[in-house]
Amino acid sequence: MQDIWLEVGALFISAFVSSTIAPGGSEAVLAYMVSAGQYQIAALVIVATIGNTLGAMTTWGLGLFAAKKFPVATLLSEKKQKALSIVRAQGIWTLFFSWLPVIGDALCFAGGWLKLPLLPAILLIFLGKLGRYVVIAWMFA
Repeated sequence: MQDIWLEVGALFISAFVSSTIAPGGSEAVLAYMVSAGQYQIAALVIVATIGNTLGAMTTWGLGLFAAKKFPVATLLSEKKQKALSIVRAQGIWTLFFSWLPVIGDALCFAGGWLKLPLLPAILLIFLGKLGRYVVIAWMFA
């Protein structure tokens, strides 16, 4: 039983880290655990989604902090500048696409920078990430 908690905890940590500014491979961890057939797939998907959403909200918070500390957007990297312009032009709905590789983390950062409403941001990020993990679990079940 203790091994299960360690393994599921590792999935959570992998998902969290994968959604912050550090690279990670939560999709591979989830795929492995689903294909092993030892766990409830729905529980794995929820754990990964919550971890990834919390990581994204950490990045969102970093964007909020950065906007207060350094309000001039020109100080941002090119990737974050592009994400900022996308989110500024398209609005909060872009946060649904935070699951995308490369630009997803920058979208969350931009959402914080632009001080988008917290609860809708959490919901859209959660739904986007849930969709991605459901597809991965379905592919490896």
